Amino acid sequence: MRRPGCAADTRLDISLSLLIPALILIHLYVAPYTKVEESFNIQAIHDILAYGIPAPSENATAFFKAHYDHVEFPGSVPRTFVGAVVVSGLARPFVGLLSSPDQLQLLGRCRMPCQKRMHPNTPAVRGILGLLNAFALLYFRGAVDTAYGKTAGRWYLILQACQFHVMFYASRTLPNMLAFPLTTIALRNLILVKSLPNRSAKTTARRRLALYLLTVSGIVFRSELAILLATETAYQLLIQGASLTKEIIPAGLTGAILGLLTTVLIDTFFWQQAPLWPELYGFYYNTVLGKSAEWGTSPAHYYFLNAIPRLLLNPLTWLLCMPLALQTSATKGISQAILAPIFVFVGLYSALPHKEWRFIIYIIPSLTAVSSAGAAWIWNRRAKNIVYRFLSLALVGSVAASFAASGGLLYISSLNYPGGEALNRLNDVARLEPGTMSVHLGNLACQTGVTRFLEMPAGSAKLRYDKTEDEQLLLDPMFWQRFDYVLAEDPGRIIGAWEIVDTVEGYAGVGLDGCDGDVFTYGKTGRLWRRIDSQLRTVKGLVCGKITKGRWPRIRMEPKIYVLKKEK
Repeated sequence: MRRPGCAADTRLDISLSLLIPALILIHLYVAPYTKVEESFNIQAIHDILAYGIPAPSENATAFFKAHYDHVEFPGSVPRTFVGAVVVSGLARPFVGLLSSPDQLQLLGRCRMPCQKRMHPNTPAVRGILGLLNAFALLYFRGAVDTAYGKTAGRWYLILQACQFHVMFYASRTLPNMLAFPLTTIALRNLILVKSLPNRSAKTTARRRLALYLLTVSGIVFRSELAILLATETAYQLLIQGASLTKEIIPAGLTGAILGLLTTVLIDTFFWQQAPLWPELYGFYYNTVLGKSAEWGTSPAHYYFLNAIPRLLLNPLTWLLCMPLALQTSATKGISQAILAPIFVFVGLYSALPHKEWRFIIYIIPSLTAVSSAGAAWIWNRRAKNIVYRFLSLALVGSVAASFAASGGLLYISSLNYPGGEALNRLNDVARLEPGTMSVHLGNLACQTGVTRFLEMPAGSAKLRYDKTEDEQLLLDPMFWQRFDYVLAEDPGRIIGAWEIVDTVEGYAGVGLDGCDGDVFTYGKTGRLWRRIDSQLRTVKGLVCGKITKGRWPRIRMEPKIYVLKKEK
């Protein structure tokens, strides 16, 4: 007979496990559009699902030129199609199922008539990627249970769930997030190896699988993972006593051969260039030629003092929990084993001038695992004395504050995609007019949400979409004569007589305004936030009257994209 406490623990574990995928899907629901960094993979997924892959008997070059986005917009360096092929393959079974408005509304933010304004697989393909990353994060929890105990495993789920960046970007088609499931599973296996340092066959298999997955991820998706692979391999050789000939070399060779065969065969076919290894091309362009520095540079301490605290979000994770895990005798050894190769990786990678938080997002589950050990140490001793009781309350309060901060960041982020909202509004307007029309999509619109998924389905197309960026053509008055509509960030640059039929606003910062009006500035998530607003007005009145003296923090909006219609 099961004890009541065991049943309660089971229910708690299930609830916490469901929290991760639920939050990822909520983030997808609130912010369904994509930005330019995600555009290659989301466009590639669309093209594979919409047009398929040419048969051996077809002219592949002509097929791609006629249908695929990457031919017209190849970017500065070629990107791999491997992730797009995998995600579109997983999404293929849903193509015939997600066609009704009700089903689509369950998977993405979509107003009626949904089947005409949004490709049915927009939320599905991102939802699939998000759930893959959710599974990897939940699978990682098993290693935390083994290394630190079940209480730490529960705190790992809580601390992971209240982080904004991992939850928000888990469903986004960045190359980093396509590699994220593989790296998370790899680091899970390495934690198990470090937690159970024996020479069993299971330990050897885990080590080989981890190094194999890191090798494949680095070759196919992100070349910076080669540094993480090197630091983890060095730790296994020098500290863990791994066998170079029986474990390290076989895992590396297997991963290298499979990764190279996969990316070279697939990408040579899709790009029609022989032979092509996109990540090697990107590494040479960005690192050897130093082109990445053109996107901006950051100081050497950026990852340690800026990116990692932002990614973890909860300040107690790195100010209290992680140091405690490194000092407590019961958790010190395994915590050092987890963090040492990770921090060496970050230190080495800091030598490159161009830095972005997404380049190191792979280490966040491991950092969260070590933090959860410190949190569990505090929580298990909360009844011992007033110090632990106070620290436990501080920990709970920091988690609540982190969830609130993450919700605020989600709301602000949802206001940063005016391009996607503008195209959906334009589709609504154009649907009411007769005939086929032509629309020019401006640069800002294409960077902030416009994808082929949002274009009207080919079978019922009423709009022809143009993304011309050539400055000489944009200065030609005759160029604009062929368009009926334009999505423009600056109407003054559009030559001819145009009428503004709609204006889409976007995020413009936070400031202190008067206390009149609503608590929130409404964007496309207005109905949800209006309900929250009604509950907060009493609080707002008290704050304005007694604390801020008539001032209230408000999210400011400003016009970002204008929907222009040619005057006739």
